[in-house]
Amino acid sequence: MNPPKFSTLGCRLNAYETEAMKELSQLAGLSDAVIVNTCAVTAEAVRKARQEIRKLRRENPDARLIVTGCAAQTEPETFARMDEVDAVIGNTEKMRPETWKGMAADFIGQTEAVQVDDIMSVTETAGHLIDGFGTRSRAYVQVQNGCDHRCTFCIIPYGRGNSRSVPAGVVVDQIKRLVDRGYNEVVLTGVDLTSWGADLPAQPKFGDLVMRILKLVPDLQRLRISSIDSIEVDENLMQAIATEPRLMPHLHLSLQHGDDLILKRMKRRHLRDDAIRFTEEARKLRPDMTFGADIIAGFPTESEDHFENSLKLVNDCDLTWLHVFPYSKREGTPAARIPQQVNGNVIKERAARLRAAGDAKVAKHLSEQVGRHHNILMENPHMGRTEQFTEVTFAQPQIEGQIVRGVITGTSGTQLQAQPCAQVSQR
Repeated sequence: MNPPKFSTLGCRLNAYETEAMKELSQLAGLSDAVIVNTCAVTAEAVRKARQEIRKLRRENPDARLIVTGCAAQTEPETFARMDEVDAVIGNTEKMRPETWKGMAADFIGQTEAVQVDDIMSVTETAGHLIDGFGTRSRAYVQVQNGCDHRCTFCIIPYGRGNSRSVPAGVVVDQIKRLVDRGYNEVVLTGVDLTSWGADLPAQPKFGDLVMRILKLVPDLQRLRISSIDSIEVDENLMQAIATEPRLMPHLHLSLQHGDDLILKRMKRRHLRDDAIRFTEEARKLRPDMTFGADIIAGFPTESEDHFENSLKLVNDCDLTWLHVFPYSKREGTPAARIPQQVNGNVIKERAARLRAAGDAKVAKHLSEQVGRHHNILMENPHMGRTEQFTEVTFAQPQIEGQIVRGVITGTSGTQLQAQPCAQVSQR
């Protein structure tokens, strides 16, 4: 009897939930199974999921193959029709202990081959929380799931459901346990983090959660936010940016585009000037702040002038870390029905120009760090990250999980090089 094997595609939240499924399947006694946790963000992601399933079936001909995740939630019939697949379970079902108990007890007999319910009816986050997903140095804590917004290019709300929040007390207790176990950094994760609290009593804001964590867990050395929608940033989050050095000066923004007309057609809630204003205000409060951003190239109806506004936004917001997405037509979304789809070769060319602009920003950021001192959290004996999430390498081995004070001596590719100058943390 072999323990289940897992393959995770897509976002950090999926990776978090894979760790939870490992615990649930182990407790249920499931064996000789392969579980694929899929992503549905683009049509390409679904194609890769099918490709991964076929590969895993060839490598594990006798195992029972289970498909779950966002693509399984939005397209259960696609995977149920695959000869390689034995069972399909939805995003809600995958976090339920009884699902895995049923799989372990009677996989093919009385257990339904497709278990995917209406995720829009789900009103609570999964009760199964795990402690310590991540490396020895960094742990990830899910505080929110789902999304109430309906951007025209996005299928994710139909895979994740409406926004649900983990109560602040539960989050704080989990982070306390992680700190007691020696973690120096915690990353808050979710699908739409800045919507946290809207479904809770008194409707607290995400900034309230951040301030509460920092106040009630004084031994936590570094708190990091995975990704936010800048238009929803509240007063307390801005206050934390201004006054809390333990909140890391790196924010990844869901911007998607730099042209107002395209933003409206995407059904985004911000305009170009809103993004610029936010980054300027945040940098005034925290001068060492760096920004990453998601930007889509080639959204339907995007002209060269529209695209140029996205390209200019890289400089206008001083974005360092870009996640560039060539637009991919996703059936089931309003954007897929827009007649004026952009030519695929044009999309690739524009995405390449955006990536080149991002590469130039990274090179500039790296060169500016030479000679500076940074607190670097070691992810392995030779590589760690600054507070701005920049990778740093050391010639001499350091202790994994330790925060090392280092002076930047040079650059190599997309990494900084450093020498240790003092020890910051022994945790």
